[in-house]
Amino acid sequence: MATETMHINMGPQHPSTHGVLRVELDVDGETVVRARPVIGYLHTGIEKTMESKLYYKAIPCTDRMDYLNPMGNNLGYSLAIEKLMGIEVPDRVKWVRVILAELTRLNSHIVWLGTHALDLGAMSMLLYTFRERESILDVYEACSGQRMMSSYIRIGGLAHDIPRDFDKVVKRILDEFPDKLQDYEALLTDNEIFINRTKGVAVISAEEAINLSLTGPMLRGCGVNYDVRKAEPYSGYENFDFDIPLGKNGDAYDRYLIRLAEMRQSLRIVRQAIDGMPEGPYRARVPGVVLPPKEDVLHKMESMIFHFKIITEGFKAPQGAVYQAIESPKGELGFYISSDGSNKPNRVRVRPPAFINLGSLPSLVEGRLFSDVVCAIGSIDIILGEVDR
Repeated sequence: MATETMHINMGPQHPSTHGVLRVELDVDGETVVRARPVIGYLHTGIEKTMESKLYYKAIPCTDRMDYLNPMGNNLGYSLAIEKLMGIEVPDRVKWVRVILAELTRLNSHIVWLGTHALDLGAMSMLLYTFRERESILDVYEACSGQRMMSSYIRIGGLAHDIPRDFDKVVKRILDEFPDKLQDYEALLTDNEIFINRTKGVAVISAEEAINLSLTGPMLRGCGVNYDVRKAEPYSGYENFDFDIPLGKNGDAYDRYLIRLAEMRQSLRIVRQAIDGMPEGPYRARVPGVVLPPKEDVLHKMESMIFHFKIITEGFKAPQGAVYQAIESPKGELGFYISSDGSNKPNRVRVRPPAFINLGSLPSLVEGRLFSDVVCAIGSIDIILGEVDR
């Protein structure tokens, strides 16, 4: 029997609370025949904006791509510039960066968990996860004075030293979060409704995931063991013992289990880092490139001159290009920086995991039920600030 498909525009409002996304769908009854994500409604031109700024003044732009991973974005960009300039930061800086990056992974994953559960009708999860998120934002605020757009990790180190009660606040999170994760699992892992909405839904094979360049939980949910922290360690990750959770079925349920397991591994890494924190300065001493400590600026003429020159003129990077990748909560986040020898980057190009992972949406939903589209979008974990950067 000849049938006629219906064309549906899903969006461009927030279809599943992940940003301004539009999905064009052709449906035959309840079956999705064709899906095409349409982006660009939130375009900010962040990459071009960074090219017009001094190297260190581009850092606040990174926070605003994936606003649930501000510390991670700061870290990736700072590592790229440090590679370009040949700067080696003190071990203490590396350890603090690892702690903040893993707390940021927790922050991103629990917001994903709350919003994804809300997409599927479990409203109370959003309230629980945002309650726990507040303790992580307290750490952000204590370190940087900001609860979201922190810009705390800087080229050559940190904006300033960690607060005196940093250990105490972080250890409180380490003590409280395991019980909270158990609560989440008790609500969802064996919940028959949640299982029916996610198990066998939005399936993708390992081969197709690799062909689409997927990374993060989207790739590891298919059983592919790839994590930048293990494959190409950065910021001292080679000094920490942790496991890479893997799925088997490549469906939305496996991606849920992986993110829960990753939160436990993040707690494991943070505990090792906080217990083994080395002594040392919070910035590398590279005159003319890294801002001197504020206390030196107040008492030493040489430091004041360097501070003034960096703030007003920046620093010139050697000609060349670098690529630095980190493992963001969504996958491989990479920064390509090209220098022409001036005090501003000649080209900034970001490898955004959310944008690349969103490209798998047609594979996840075509030939499947229309009612599973929202679950598929949620399981990818997209942030449109990063997709439309």
